[in-house]
Amino acid sequence: MSFNGAVFLSNLIEILSCLGTTFLVMVASLFFSLLLATVTVMGNLGKNKIFRSIARGYITLMRCVPPIVLLFVVYYGAPHLVKGAFGVDINQLDAIYFAIFALSLLHGASISELMRGAYESVEKGQREAAVSIGLSSFQAFYRIIFPQALVTALPTLGNTIVGLLKDGALAYSIGVVDITGQASYLISMNLGGYVLETYLALALIYWILSLVVQKSFGFLETRLKKG
Repeated sequence: MSFNGAVFLSNLIEILSCLGTTFLVMVASLFFSLLLATVTVMGNLGKNKIFRSIARGYITLMRCVPPIVLLFVVYYGAPHLVKGAFGVDINQLDAIYFAIFALSLLHGASISELMRGAYESVEKGQREAAVSIGLSSFQAFYRIIFPQALVTALPTLGNTIVGLLKDGALAYSIGVVDITGQASYLISMNLGGYVLETYLALALIYWILSLVVQKSFGFLETRLKKG
């Protein structure tokens, strides 16, 4: 069958109706990823050997596990683990919570590595010089180290967020009705028809979202470099 433009536009509008769920998964996962990454990089750079080993082991593990496998392990395994350890049944929780948890675990490791690299890219002598003129360790980090490290980390962080956005598409496989889940639903409602139109509409949405993220971080990086 030839390409049907009317179906393409109709499905595009239908898919956009679930954009809020996609944003929720992405923003929530990014928030918890940043928290987890901060703790991980502190353990990785700290002097405590136990915490450092745990942080490095976590990073290595997350690098080796495919996103879809981690998602299924969390979705099917976490309820059994929580019930066995605490006697709490979490099977009734919405699947979106499991998706956010899995994506946070996955991207917390990659963000911690880019944070560590950005921190170590700033010459250590700058911190020592700041402390020597009377600044506290926190002031030296906040006013001297952090602004420089942030500029270094921004390009990679933007790519990581785009990756997080795309990995969030896997959430439909456990029942989350985001834009990918909505596209799959529309295809099933059409009895397997209009697959090309539906997935082209979905691809267009992801392309625009990824482009907005990349341009936003590029603009932010330019502004910070001027500062």
